[in-house]
Formats: sequence, C-alpha cells, structure tokens
Amino acid sequence: MDTARTRPRVGHIQFLNCLPLYWGLARTGTLLDFELTKDTPEKLSERLVSGELDIGPVTLVEFLRNAGDLVAFPDIAVGCDGPVMSCVIVSQVPLDRLDGARVALGSTSRTSVRLARLLLAERYGVRPDYHTCPPDLGLMMREAEAAVLIGDAALRANLVDGPRYGLQVHDLGALWKEWTGLPFVFAVWAARRDYAEREPDITREVHEAFLASRDLSLQEVAKVAEQAARWEAFDEATLERYFTTLDFGFGAPQLEAVAEFARRVGPTTGFPADVRVELLRR
Repeated sequence: MDTARTRPRVGHIQFLNCLPLYWGLARTGTLLDFELTKDTPEKLSERLVSGELDIGPVTLVEFLRNAGDLVAFPDIAVGCDGPVMSCVIVSQVPLDRLDGARVALGSTSRTSVRLARLLLAERYGVRPDYHTCPPDLGLMMREAEAAVLIGDAALRANLVDGPRYGLQVHDLGALWKEWTGLPFVFAVWAARRDYAEREPDITREVHEAFLASRDLSLQEVAKVAEQAARWEAFDEATLERYFTTLDFGFGAPQLEAVAEFARRVGPTTGFPADVRVELLRR
C-alpha cells in the first residue's frame, strides 16, 4: 500500500471472533498502513456511520439501516452456518417459558439482540420483558431469567459458566439455521460510500489486505490459536475449534441470509424489508 497517501481510518472489533481477520495483517506488516481504532461492534458501527472511520466492521442491523451511505466488502464478514459459539441466549428456564419474564440484553451488539428477539417472538411465541444490561453474566442472572450475550463473554458463558452453574445455553446461529436453513451474518466489512468514491484504490487495497490476512490466518489457524491462548482464558484446541466454526465468507448464501433477515425484521428495525446491499467492485 502506498503510505505516502493518507492512511485509512479502519475499525477493529476487540473480540476473539475477529482475530483471524487481523492476525495476518500484523504478520505482513500491512497493519502499519492503517490508522486502527479498536472498540465494540456497536461503537465501531456508530463511528463508521458518523464518518469518524473510513472502513471497518459494522453490525448487520446498522449496515442495513445505513445501506445508502455504505458499500460492503464482498467475500468477508463474520457469521456462521450453524453454531457460532459466541452469540447465545443463556437461560434459567426453557425458552418457551420466557413469556413475560425478564430478559437482559447485552449492550455490545444490536444484531444479536435483534436476532434473539426475533427468534423468541416468532419461533417460541414469547414476549419477554427486555432490558439492556452490561454484558456480565452474573449480574444478568441476578436481574433476569435469561440473557443475550455476544463475543468473548458469550464464549465463556457457553463453554465455562453456563455448564458450571446449570444454565441452559442456546446458540443463536444454530437456532437460526434450524429455523430457516440459512447461514447468518452478524457483521460485514464496509467502506463509507463517499470514501470509496474518493479513494477507490486505497479501498480496494484494504479489502485485499483483509482477504489475504484471513486466508493466511486460516491456513495457520493452529498458530493463531496457540498465540491467542497465551493471553486468553481458553486453550489452543478450543480456540482452533472456534476460529474454524466461524464463517468469514460473504457470498451468495450469506446475501440470501441477509435478505431473509431483512424481510423478517426490516419494517420494525428502521430499514425496508427489501433493502439493497451494494458490494464493492473488485
């Protein structure tokens, strides 16, 4: 990348699920070409929409709400085709018994929250009493019958705390797959439309750098897991399983899933049911 030009302002989700998308950038030195901002999915989405970032991950709901101002990168996203492991509903009772019960919603991703509410309403026929809460399982379980968690906190709840305390853990990706037969996309990578038009070459180079980083990380996934295990609470085998469970693609099946999600939730979530997803031209 030509560093004589202005470095693009790029977002980075501070969750393990995005490590394979960034690990290769550090290996190749490409990371030095970016002005990187680390934060939660919700905060990064806000910064991209407001223009504080040029390129970055954006939760699916916020992308669809702002599709007119954003261009999605093809072939790269964070999603799943079945279980995702790190987007869960943790419950003290069966899901079909949550009608009128308090459900705590983690405050770090609007897409997972909207998916959970959709599943509980349309698949299980319940209307809980929702409230937003910091993503702390202990606090959530003291205040509610169930909780929606994402990211590293959800991974811990799924693999450690849920089983330890006898809680039911329901994987949102698996529930959606069983219900619709489709994969699910939690976040896409996108550029602001005005930035992509002003800096088309840099935008394409960033896209290509992320694709190369992902491919390198998945080729060397055991090494990625081994290094991550040094500072995380999960062992290498667990992290390797997690990284290979996630789906980092964004092609025809994922676009079909996005269209189905938009059809089901769009009118109540601030975007049209037939919202158009524009992809960056490669």
